[in-house]
Amino acid sequence: MSAALGSAAALDGLTVLERGWLSSNNVLLHGAPGEGATLVDSAHCTHAAQTVALVRHALAGEALQRIVNTHLHSDHCGGNAALQQAFPGLPVDVPAGEFDAARRWDEAALSYRATNQRCVRFAVRGRVEAGSRISVGRRTWEVIAAPGHDPQALMLFDATHGVLVSADALWENGFGVVFPELDGESAFDDVAAVLDAIERLPVALVIPGHGAPFTDVAGALARARSRLASWRAAPDKHGRHAAKVLVKYHLMEEREQALTELQAWAAATPLLQRLHERIGRAEADSPADWCRRLTEDLVAAGALALRDGRVHDL
Repeated sequence: MSAALGSAAALDGLTVLERGWLSSNNVLLHGAPGEGATLVDSAHCTHAAQTVALVRHALAGEALQRIVNTHLHSDHCGGNAALQQAFPGLPVDVPAGEFDAARRWDEAALSYRATNQRCVRFAVRGRVEAGSRISVGRRTWEVIAAPGHDPQALMLFDATHGVLVSADALWENGFGVVFPELDGESAFDDVAAVLDAIERLPVALVIPGHGAPFTDVAGALARARSRLASWRAAPDKHGRHAAKVLVKYHLMEEREQALTELQAWAAATPLLQRLHERIGRAEADSPADWCRRLTEDLVAAGALALRDGRVHDL
């Protein structure tokens, strides 16, 4: 599953493990002989065994020296604990703004309680600061702040080869849900600023958090800005999209679930409760009923299936 896009020089010394949408991509930065490798992001905890197997295979006997997380959403750090078990003493470094919450394992501050998502606790060693540099092998990566999708999110940029590890700040077709906006905090301007910052960099290849690496940076930026403009014009559209993303993500975790159980999960999920209060009341009287409406939309779109009272991920 290594990336096959871009020049050989751009990807030399890297292994890109392209995963899916429940699990983020994982990027191995290979070191010089004897130095060991650094892993950027570790996917979701439900795929942890697969992550360990993929990383072992990609290492090909090389040591794994540390994990660096771009941010601490459950799809990007859920494999940390399993990797620390497989590689005893493996250090994990996280964005500086999330270090204290991760050390305390404050699930409210880390978003897991609000989204009602799974993540297995892991040990944290150090902070990754925006403006710092990470050197592995012959590459030096600039750490760049990327707020918007997540206030503490980071990107990594190798200026020599023009490679950007963008996480959820830029995908080939868009970017991640702008979570601060869901709680009434202004963050669309942050997204715009990050897109502008990417445009100013001499990027030749983007390794996104989800999806295949790509080289059409201008096209991706244009599509991202179009999406951002539509959400700025209609913030409730973004909120409803986010609610459907939360439902779909939960079904990716569960694979299938009785509709009544899915509705109970929605009723117990604080972020969906708040979104229902703000934008869902026009459609349904309760978060559970709104969940049914959202699920019907996802079924109509081919993202889920509903059979005999059970909802299946597709």
